[in-house]
Amino acid sequence: MEQLLLAAAALACPVGMGAMMFLMMRPSRGTDMPEREEMTRLRAEVDQLKSERQHHI
Repeated sequence: MEQLLLAAAALACPVGMGAMMFLMMRPSRGTDMPEREEMTRLRAEVDQLKSERQHHI
């Protein structure tokens, strides 16, 4: 029983560190919203420029 507790204590640190690294590396859901809005705005601008170019030709 004592060996089981020692093994659990020895594994607690690396497992906890791995879990924290996983959570830190994955993108959070709230931060990508401005990027999506920017992409939507840029796509609309590209569509507008294409439309204007077709009318001038």
